[in-house]
Amino acid sequence: MAVQKYISDASMHMWALLRIVLGYIFLWAFLDKLLGLGFATCKDKVSGLVDVGCSQSWLQGGSPTKGFLTNATQGPFEDFYQKLAGQAWVDWLFMLGLLVIGLGLLLGTWVRFAAFAGIAMVLLMWSALLWPANAPGVDEHIIYALVLFGIALTADHQAWSLNSWWTKTKIAKTLPFLK
Repeated sequence: MAVQKYISDASMHMWALLRIVLGYIFLWAFLDKLLGLGFATCKDKVSGLVDVGCSQSWLQGGSPTKGFLTNATQGPFEDFYQKLAGQAWVDWLFMLGLLVIGLGLLLGTWVRFAAFAGIAMVLLMWSALLWPANAPGVDEHIIYALVLFGIALTADHQAWSLNSWWTKTKIAKTLPFLK
């Protein structure tokens, strides 16, 4: 019995760690695109020099979707995604998605909602990059989707989260899909 409890506790801590790390990845992507911190945004491709807060950052008028959707898309949906590049509503939806997913996973609040939103986002990104170069049909986007699904399945039992506080808030009680 003690071994079973230890394994259960250890696996829940592993799911919590995966949730936190993925939350960090989504939140960091939001902050980098918003402020131009020099990782995916505002870094010169040739020299590697970083120009923090450059014109590519969203706060300086850049589009967080234009570069990826214009230059990286390939495969059967390439034209569809390229037509979405730089449109304000797409930028807003993408950035809000990164923020909500990142905060929800990192803090352990609205975990199930964040996980399913994250699955939708990474599957859309996967479809924009068809076909993966290293293994037919499978790349890191599919792995992220599977991990996010596991997180969604364990959302009610997440360790290291603010979920017990969050579920008592008026917002969570009013909008049960955010529990």
